[in-house]
Amino acid sequence: MTLHYDIIIIGSGAGGGTMARALSDSGARVLVVERGQAVPQEDDNWDPVAVWKHLRYRATERWLDARGEEFLPYTHYGVGGNTKFWGSVLYRLRREDFLATEHVDGESPAWPIDYDTLEPYYDVAERMYHVHGQHGVDPTDPPRKPFPFAPIPHAAGMAAIVSELERQGLHPSPLPLGLIRPGESGGCILCRTCNSFPCRIHAKSDAEVCGIEPALAGGTVELWTNAHARRLVTDPSGKRVSAVEIERNGSTLRVETSLVVVSCGAVNSAVLLLRSKNDKHPDGLANSSGLVGRRYMAHLATMMQGFHPFRVNDTVFQKTVAINDFYFRGPSSRYPLGHIQSQGRTHGVMAQTVVPWVPLRAYEAWVARGVDWLAMSEDLPRDDNRVTVSGDDRIQLHYSPNNLSAHAQLVRETTRMLHRLGFWKVMTHSHKSKNTTHQCGTLCFGADPRRSVLDPWCRTHDVANLFVVDASFFPSSAAVNPGLTIVAQALRAADHIKSTDLN
Repeated sequence: MTLHYDIIIIGSGAGGGTMARALSDSGARVLVVERGQAVPQEDDNWDPVAVWKHLRYRATERWLDARGEEFLPYTHYGVGGNTKFWGSVLYRLRREDFLATEHVDGESPAWPIDYDTLEPYYDVAERMYHVHGQHGVDPTDPPRKPFPFAPIPHAAGMAAIVSELERQGLHPSPLPLGLIRPGESGGCILCRTCNSFPCRIHAKSDAEVCGIEPALAGGTVELWTNAHARRLVTDPSGKRVSAVEIERNGSTLRVETSLVVVSCGAVNSAVLLLRSKNDKHPDGLANSSGLVGRRYMAHLATMMQGFHPFRVNDTVFQKTVAINDFYFRGPSSRYPLGHIQSQGRTHGVMAQTVVPWVPLRAYEAWVARGVDWLAMSEDLPRDDNRVTVSGDDRIQLHYSPNNLSAHAQLVRETTRMLHRLGFWKVMTHSHKSKNTTHQCGTLCFGADPRRSVLDPWCRTHDVANLFVVDASFFPSSAAVNPGLTIVAQALRAADHIKSTDLN
């Protein structure tokens, strides 16, 4: 028996999950292929020991770094992808992020679309993912309609910090958060296990809850779990994908299709195209530009904690504050520095993963007196920052962060800010060259096939019925969380598919 679907979507995260929902009313027969399985709703969802010490939900495969040494990436395979573990901070890119921007270490390139093109899809994305926020407080806010949901109120301790930040002359603003019915019966309970934890009650706006589940309810979308797409097969001309080779239940199936959407994440989407090379595409599928896997970016991100020995932090839900005063330029620099946001509470076992020999009791005492923050700067695209497939068919990440001096200045400004708030000590931690969070840029989109892999609709230039919709299409990384932009572009690409390929 030959299996055939009108559309196969590979991956169920922010791109694939949203695409599935957006195409569920098209009349097309859609198959979503997910290599993992659904995250079970269980007590371990909210157990820091299970999540951070035992790595209950983390992918087990090990990647290679540029030196060929193994490391465990921070990534998850399952229904909803990495969105199951995100903090659900859902920012629009700033209007200026779509333009060419000069940084200390080089230029951030312009996008082939502008903010106005994506704005109506941002509106839909915020409603679909239940985004709570407040327009007009953040000095970098682009023009927009009001948020569909009111901002999450600051806890008393964070409200006091916001007042102090305003006295410092800063402009703190509510973080845009995707949470479902916070404070209502059956909704989000604003707990201290949101960021990096799956939600046991499905009240966080992730791609399973907001994308896959509504898509499956329509009856035209089918989901395969524990199904690993290994290779895309083209027709003899090499101009169209004719089938997907899928490992499932111990056997390899060849599933025919009229259109493919790849949404595996910036690393795995590039790897799938590289592994799909054939006589017509000897360097990897859709790689006439030579850019498949190149221009990998991950934000320069430093976790920071302000500590005071005599102040116990009794805040439960802490992740509500953003500071963008240094987004476009520093206080003594004309270059952008980046974005600052408060983080979910650190648990002692999370800190212990960094320095394991310190007793857990000491860490628990420390984090109980800390307030957690993230300083995040833009990473610039470099051709030699890339994803490849090693000789033994393993994922290899060649990555060296850049724009380091701007990020160092942002960390210094954040440290000064925390000291002015009265914190005695500021601790910092960064993943540096092994950062796989906020990964983007390996299959950039653009108008010129010689300088991009995808067109402005995320269709590959070389293969007519192949789309890639995840953060790999980003030509630049900006300095805010990428999730909402992936969702918005997925909605835009879905509209394009409906009006062209399915019309």
